[in-house]
Amino acid sequence: METEENLSKEKQNSEQNISVKNASSLKNTPPKPLEKEIKSKSVISPANDQKISNSQSKAFIDLALKDLQHSREQLEKELEELSKKKEQIDTELKSSFTGQSDAIARKVKGFQEYLTGALQDLAQSAEQLELVVPPVIVKPSPLDENKKAEPSKEPEVIHAVSDTFKPDESLIRRCFSQFLEQPDFYAEPWKLRRSLESIDIEMLEDWFFSMGGRGAQPSRGSRPKNALVAAGIIAILGELYGEQFQTLVLASQPERLGEWRRCLQDSLGLNREDFGPNSGIVLFERSDGLVERADRLEERGELPLIIIDAAEINVEIPILQFPIWLAFAGSPNEIYEEDGLI
Repeated sequence: METEENLSKEKQNSEQNISVKNASSLKNTPPKPLEKEIKSKSVISPANDQKISNSQSKAFIDLALKDLQHSREQLEKELEELSKKKEQIDTELKSSFTGQSDAIARKVKGFQEYLTGALQDLAQSAEQLELVVPPVIVKPSPLDENKKAEPSKEPEVIHAVSDTFKPDESLIRRCFSQFLEQPDFYAEPWKLRRSLESIDIEMLEDWFFSMGGRGAQPSRGSRPKNALVAAGIIAILGELYGEQFQTLVLASQPERLGEWRRCLQDSLGLNREDFGPNSGIVLFERSDGLVERADRLEERGELPLIIIDAAEINVEIPILQFPIWLAFAGSPNEIYEEDGLI
């Protein structure tokens, strides 16, 4: 026990000796490096601070210049965009209605101002003119003179309507006799290729010589028979007037006009080209077109032959003014059959 206590005391004494030596060694070392550092720092600090402040101010100025340059570029871009938008708006205004109306209004205003100035100058020049009123000489009018109408020595002869075809009676009757003979299926166009009955010839004699070629005749009972009688009239008028007349057929339905065309084409040896506005036969559904066509023919010195279908109940008054027309008067049964009432 005593030995262990002695060992621990010896360790403590040795440790105390080591600490005392270290402390003495630290006291004996000179403090030269620290003083040098403090001196060096005190010597170079003002110059470094001045350099640092100059570099910082230069960097700040450069940054401010860059910001100004950037903002300037942005402003220039915005100005370019605004100028482009202005040009676009100007072009749209010029092309739009409001822009054009504004331009026209300006031109009209300028022209108005020009006219106002011109009229003022004209009025001033007119005021400066010396106008001389010429004397008015009144001469008696020939209408004021009382002229006695000299009576005509030769009295005016008015022929009866029934005498219209009297000068050509021999030619017409010769055609009648030919119509009673056998049909000539190879006759020339516009000549009757069929034969007529005696009752048909009697009706034609009454229409030519008693009615003067204008009036109504009773229907023969059907449209083909009426078309055959009309074909005889067309053949006779072709002998009298040649190409100086045109046949106008009035029927209010296309089916009826088609039947008239087929019957006349077969009876007179015609083609489709003979039915048209500039051909020998013209078909009409309405009377106003027929009357207009007949008026034009008379203005050209030609003769219209008007044929009215038996299904037409009324004859328009303007048709009655023309010199040659034939209306077939249908019986009640025939009219009812045409209208589908029977």
